[in-house]
Amino acid sequence: MVNVAGHSLHPHFTDDVTEAQRSDLPKVTQENGTVKKIISQMTQNLLLSLAARNQFQEIREKFRQPAVDKGTILKAKPQAPQKDILSVCCDPLVLAQQLTHIELERVSNIYPEDLMQIVSHMDSLDNHKCRGDVTKTYTLEAYDNWFNCLSMLVATEICRVVKKKQRTRMVEFFIDVARECFNIGNFNSMMAIISGMNLSPVARLKKTWSKVKTAKFDVLEHHMDPSSNFCNYRTALQGAAQRSQTANSSREKIVIPVFNLFIKDIYFLHKIHTNRLPSGQINFKKFWEISRQIHDFVTWKQVECPFEKDKKIQSYLLTAPIYSEEALFVASFESEGPENHMEKDSWKTLRTTLLNRA
Repeated sequence: MVNVAGHSLHPHFTDDVTEAQRSDLPKVTQENGTVKKIISQMTQNLLLSLAARNQFQEIREKFRQPAVDKGTILKAKPQAPQKDILSVCCDPLVLAQQLTHIELERVSNIYPEDLMQIVSHMDSLDNHKCRGDVTKTYTLEAYDNWFNCLSMLVATEICRVVKKKQRTRMVEFFIDVARECFNIGNFNSMMAIISGMNLSPVARLKKTWSKVKTAKFDVLEHHMDPSSNFCNYRTALQGAAQRSQTANSSREKIVIPVFNLFIKDIYFLHKIHTNRLPSGQINFKKFWEISRQIHDFVTWKQVECPFEKDKKIQSYLLTAPIYSEEALFVASFESEGPENHMEKDSWKTLRTTLLNRA
């Protein structure tokens, strides 16, 4: 019993504890003597851990604030120089290494139970519900949010630059960072960066992109081409996985898959293939494939990051303000005005909306 209570103090246990389970905890302490005292202390520690974790989650949700007031953006561009990523780190390799640090820290908190919860929850869904209805644990949600925040941070860093020459440099910098992520085996950060540069407020900056040397970016987009179920990416991932198996150093063992695609693969493996064969026998091939993919992920997440941690860079990546989608479009249109009727209408509508809101 003591061992069971001790196991409950595992950080992962705190993800999915219900109120009913919490209320049942004091009942365990009805044991006598030393066992009662030990379990009582464990229960108290667990409840304190749960309370602290809940507070931490609430703080994290509020941590990133809008970069600037939207009304202020419409009135004038900021004259004072703003701190940007290049003022914190101008070396693409170093930034890619720090992104890898963050990725490995986050995946280390994801356990097989988190992934299997998606599979088990799908069994209770009716056939008309989609993946958006799948309940995910906090660790999975947090990792999803990290991907989205990184994409928006990339777009923010590019769109808020006033001068075209500096904006071009920023775009080329992130292209180099994404390439270094690819070389390391950090495909998740690479995809997030590419996604950020493909957001409409960034993609529409034609004058900026005309000055960018896009050959390296074209190669990256080729690797992440969604055609044929991301065939190119899967080939690169397989190569990184094979390198990891024969690697002698931690650096060569790093494999961080595009997590959304990894979850999607597990989802469709479970959704498309039945649990039982027409003969009534268990479909062992299906469950073996799911377990193989989860086993690979667990192996990859246990790799220790070989790069030295830079707290200053990581602090910026995790806490730098990011623009909302509206603010990104405002900054984009102010950098390069609308070029067609559709953009002019969008810009006019956006200005009216934000001025009325101010």
